[in-house]
Amino acid sequence: MLKAKNILIGVTGSIAAYKIPILVRLLRKSGANVQVIMTNSAKDFVTPLTLSTVSNKAVLSQAFKTETGEWNSHIELAEWADLFLLAPLSANSMGKMVNGIADNLLLTTYLSARSEIMYAPAMDLDMYQHPSTKRNIQTLKDWGHIIVEPTEGELASGLCGAGRMEEPENILKRIEDFFEKKSILKAKKVLVSVGPTYEAIDPVRFIGNHSSGKMGFAIAEELANRGAEVYIVSGPVSIITPKNIESRVDVVSADEMYNECINLFPTMDIAIMAAAIADFTPKNIASQKIKKGDKTPTIELKPTKDVLFSLGEIKTDNQTLVGFALETENEIPNAIKKLHKKNLDLIVLNSMNDKGAGFGYSTNQISLIDRNEHPQSFELKSKKEVAIDIIDKIESLL
Repeated sequence: MLKAKNILIGVTGSIAAYKIPILVRLLRKSGANVQVIMTNSAKDFVTPLTLSTVSNKAVLSQAFKTETGEWNSHIELAEWADLFLLAPLSANSMGKMVNGIADNLLLTTYLSARSEIMYAPAMDLDMYQHPSTKRNIQTLKDWGHIIVEPTEGELASGLCGAGRMEEPENILKRIEDFFEKKSILKAKKVLVSVGPTYEAIDPVRFIGNHSSGKMGFAIAEELANRGAEVYIVSGPVSIITPKNIESRVDVVSADEMYNECINLFPTMDIAIMAAAIADFTPKNIASQKIKKGDKTPTIELKPTKDVLFSLGEIKTDNQTLVGFALETENEIPNAIKKLHKKNLDLIVLNSMNDKGAGFGYSTNQISLIDRNEHPQSFELKSKKEVAIDIIDKIESLL
């Protein structure tokens, strides 16, 4: 299951670091490639020599090798990893992660990570129960990071309670479960449209919307994590392509989005149309910048091609088509109407009336409606967590 998987382990300053050599050996025995990064304080609890011996790789802790000036690239480390596990994760390093402090190689690598993040907190009872720790753990959860909850037991201080890092065998099981999710979607070809479209008025102005593309890219990343072949058609966004994406095509206008999606769809098993495609576009585009004058210009609009409707028309019984609906009133009835009108298998409903949901946020609140018309509603979550809910539902439909 873990054969040839690249597991990056970040070890921070905690007595629980003594468990990491056991975990590394278990991962290696399961076929994984393991690279360890340590903070300087972690060396007080377990030696680099021990970890390099069990991992069969040099343990890294400094950005530069002082004797040669050679750079240990945090970018390359981040790109190498299929999973980045921080274990044990101390309260100090957790606080730095949340606040973007990058004062060592482990933290600069974390801030560059494009893989999923898993973390196993380990600290004394009072530190674990402190409000700042609880806040930081919740922040990491909101960002979609996967927590390996600490257990209760005797701690290094002699106190007994929560804060004890999970045992290596159980952490291994969590890692195996993470990669096991890939099996159902493995080798499925999935088209994901993301972001807004910009409809030109003149060479410098356009009609657009506030879509950031975060939801679509979170979906694409989760699909790739589960082994799908993911093909992205993206409107104008500034998001870096996630790891293991088969291809990405960048477009600007609704017409360009239509052409790319129509061309790709016949070879796809699944299409998830998360893009916020403009419904209207200027009928005439000025060849030169429109100057401010005494008379206010009038812009005549025409409908854009309906990508989702067109895909629904050519969809086969072997394909799954997922659409999105952003509503402001009569949310459920309008979403169900769109589901059937456009021949969808599933529709993801957002309401502009839900605080923290919709364009521009890192969170979202959705309802999922399939052809049975029974809405499944979820609480406000990070968009990474919402992506998991959406993909889990799609898997249940396959």
